[in-house]
Amino acid sequence: MKQHLYIGIDDTDNRESRGTGYRARKMADLLLNEKLGLIEGISRHQLYVHQDIPYTSQNSSACLEIYTDNLDDLIGFCRSFLKKDSAQGSDVGLCVAKSEQITQELIDFGFSAKDTVLNQDLAKNMAASHNIFLEGLTGNFDGIIGALAATGLRASGKDGRFIWLKDMDLREFKGIFTAQQILEKSTIDEIQTTKGESLLNNELIYLGEWVRPVLQNNHKILIIEKTENKNEYEWQVANKEYIKSISQ
Repeated sequence: MKQHLYIGIDDTDNRESRGTGYRARKMADLLLNEKLGLIEGISRHQLYVHQDIPYTSQNSSACLEIYTDNLDDLIGFCRSFLKKDSAQGSDVGLCVAKSEQITQELIDFGFSAKDTVLNQDLAKNMAASHNIFLEGLTGNFDGIIGALAATGLRASGKDGRFIWLKDMDLREFKGIFTAQQILEKSTIDEIQTTKGESLLNNELIYLGEWVRPVLQNNHKILIIEKTENKNEYEWQVANKEYIKSISQ
C-alpha cells in the first residue's frame, strides 16, 4: 500500500543560483524517472520576511505531495540529490512527513513561520514529537525550519500556490482553452473569478505566461479575471500581483 507523504525543502539556493522551486521541480522529475513515487503536485509557501531571518530573495519553501511504497529509498534519494544539487552556501533542510503524522499543532507551526521568527530547536522538537524525518543537509541547517513549515502549510489545504501539477509543468501550460478543457487537461479542481464565482462553461480563457493555481479549501483553484481583448477571449489568468497577494 502506498504511503501518502509531504516532502518539504527549504534554502537550496544562493543569490546567483536558481531558486528552491526550480530544485523542487527538478527533484520531482528525477523521482518520477526513478519510479520512487507518484507526485500529485508541488506547492510554494511564503514564509516570514524579517531582518532576523537570513534568506536569499523571498524566503519561500516548497512542498511535494507524493505517494510511495518505498519510503527509505525515497528519503535516501532526496538527501543525495539535495546535497549534490543545492547551491554553494545554502542551508538546506529536508522534511518527509506522512500525512497521518501531520496534526493541527504542526499546521499551526507552519502558519507561525509566516509571521514569527522561529529557531531550529523549535523545529527539531516539533519533528521529534511527531516522529517526522527532519534533517539539515548543508550549511548551518536553518532550512529545517522552512522545510518542516512547508509540510504543515501544504497539509492545511489553505496556503500557497502550485508551481507543478501531476504530469504537468505549469510553465508549459499556455494557450487559449475553455474552462472545461482546462479542467480535463489538468488536475486543477476549480476555476474561479477574482470575485469568487466558479466558471464551468465554454467561455474562452487565455492562460498567459504565469499559470499558478492557488490552494484553497483543499482545492487547486485557477483564478481568472475579465479581459479587454474580447475579440479572442473573454477571460485570462489573473495578474501575477493579484495571485501573489492571495497566496502569500
